Amino acid sequence: MHQIIQVLGALLILAAYALSQWRVIDAKSLAYLVPNLVGSAALAVLAFQGSHWGFLLLEGAWALISAVGVATRLRCAPG
Repeated sequence: MHQIIQVLGALLILAAYALSQWRVIDAKSLAYLVPNLVGSAALAVLAFQGSHWGFLLLEGAWALISAVGVATRLRCAPG
């Protein structure tokens, strides 16, 4: 099951990144930030469970940065 979560988390991050690079989505949009947050948070949890500290640092930071971006976008959303 961990392997499936790892692959899905990585695919979320990679898909958002690829779409951003191809200018399909904006890197500051929720369409970019949310998949990054979900994917990196899932990978961070698995890294923690496996005591993979370098990977946890990378994915934990990625999740935190994405979470701040999501919060900023939601706070600035009209309505």
